[in-house]
Formats: sequence, C-alpha cells, structure tokens
Amino acid sequence: MPGATAVVIDVIRATSTIVEALASGARAVYPTLSSDEAIRLVNSLGREDTLLCGERKGLRIEGFDLGNSPLEFTPERVADKRLVMSTTNGTRAFLASEDADRVVAASLLNLSAVSLTVRESDRLVFVCAGKEDRFSLDDALCAGLIIEKLSNAEDAEVQLDDASKAAVALAKAYPVEPQLLSQTAAGAALVKVGLGADLERCADVDRYSLVPEMHERIIRLPDDV
Repeated sequence: MPGATAVVIDVIRATSTIVEALASGARAVYPTLSSDEAIRLVNSLGREDTLLCGERKGLRIEGFDLGNSPLEFTPERVADKRLVMSTTNGTRAFLASEDADRVVAASLLNLSAVSLTVRESDRLVFVCAGKEDRFSLDDALCAGLIIEKLSNAEDAEVQLDDASKAAVALAKAYPVEPQLLSQTAAGAALVKVGLGADLERCADVDRYSLVPEMHERIIRLPDDV
C-alpha cells in the first residue's frame, strides 16, 4: 500500500452508501471494524450530531440509527451529520487500506469521477471488499470498468497485472444492471432479506461526480478534508 492510491470498492453496499451519504450532505463517515468499536466512537464524538450506522448479514444492527442501505441515507436523515459505520465487508476494506498514500471510495455511482480522479496516480491498488473474504463479481466488475476507462484515456500508459486483466474482461462481458447484481452472492442475500430495492440504486452508473477520500480513518469529500 505505501506509495499507492487505494481504490476501495464495495458495490453492494458500503461504498455506494458512503457516496450516497456524502452526496446527501453528511459531514464525514468514520469506518470501524466492529459494532463495539462503532459504539465507543459514537459515544466519544457525541450523539447530538452523530449517527450510528451498520449492518450484519445485510440488516441494520439492533440499536443502530441506520443500516447500510443507500436509500436510507437521505438529506433529511444525514445532512450535516457525522456517520460512524461498521459493515461486514466494506469498512474492513477501508481500514485495510489506510497505509496507502491516498484512499478513495469507488462504486458504480461515481465510476467516471473516480477514473478522472486517479488517472495521474503512478500506482493503483484496487481493494475489492468481496463478500465475507470471498471474491465478488460486482466489485471486480466495477474495478474492471474503472481500469477500462483509464486504459482508453488519451495518452494512457497503463500496465496491468493478471487480476486487472481479468477484471477488464468481466467489464466487457457483463452489462451493469440491477438484474445482474441480484445474481451475485451479495445481491441475492439482499433480495432474500427484502432489500432488493437497494440494487437499483447500486447499479445507477455515474449518478454522482463526487469522490470521497479517507484521511486518518475519516472519509470525507476532498473539499472538506
């Protein structure tokens, strides 16, 4: 990670939700490894302007203010709030990346914006959160779409390892649509618990042009860093 820009991806759903939350006016997102850590942090920050967010097995953690559904993170709920978040896969991926020189949050919602933001980086590491330590098609597909955009840019000089080449092949093979996401392990699990509506939002390519960045374990928009 040192010397690299880390592009953290958790399409279903943490990075999609983080992008949605900051687009809705949230001040910052604080990723944590566990629900206990999240509770300790929210208590230290103060409950007046801080919300406790997170999920386990797709569902909101009992006693938390919000879960991990992008549809929950509306301006009415999160504007000008700090969000302490713990999710099964996504927040772990951010904290695993903290030694990188730069850490950005990528999803299908901000695909093109991420591609533009990182194109001058000397070295990129794509950190796909996956599902419970396993490969996930949705995250690899998103990475492949970003790499494809970088490779197609004018005067691009992009060197790919085998995993990146495989991700680009996935991007060429699969269309981005809610139906595809519903066929992934993470998407099918959401449908099973009644949260299939999230997939339409997670598949909304380039809905936003913002790129959240993490500094010192706090994810904000660059102008707020």
